[in-house]
Amino acid sequence: MGDSLPLSERLSLYFDGSCQENRNVTSETPAGWGVVIVRGDSGLGKGDGEIFEELSGPVVTDSEGDEYLGAEVGSNNTGELSAMAHALRWLLIEGSTSPVTIRGDSQYALKIAAGEWRAKANRELAARVQALWDEVNLLRDVQAEHVRAHRGHRWNERADHLAWRACIGENPLPLQFWKPGMR
Repeated sequence: MGDSLPLSERLSLYFDGSCQENRNVTSETPAGWGVVIVRGDSGLGKGDGEIFEELSGPVVTDSEGDEYLGAEVGSNNTGELSAMAHALRWLLIEGSTSPVTIRGDSQYALKIAAGEWRAKANRELAARVQALWDEVNLLRDVQAEHVRAHRGHRWNERADHLAWRACIGENPLPLQFWKPGMR
């Protein structure tokens, strides 16, 4: 990260999205998102650091819903983009100006957020994520890093767990009962 903050104070945000069936998706297809905010994470996949906060919820496709961000369908991609949006919103509310790293296993969401790729579907959601990314980047240095999916990275697996549980409408397991790779 290149900043002078000690590792114990640095924040990393891991995000993930999930859906039950990622084919023939509709606005009725359940999907979820999850974000794990970790303080003191080296990013090396060791699972170091400690959870500062966890966020999760369903992908909202109803344009009249309170948490609607622009998702047209419930899919893995809308889960990933929704997770990224909630991570970025959290950073705006948190209000610090310290550098931060956002890590996810979705190249799609990372590249859409940074404006490197254009969305072919769910354009309203993609535009909202890009606008949030730009706003956060005005306030602090944000680094994006890709993490390989389902490779045992503790915090990426935890974000996956949060997203899956939100997708199926269940509360996440407490960390002390959850093991990496457990959905």
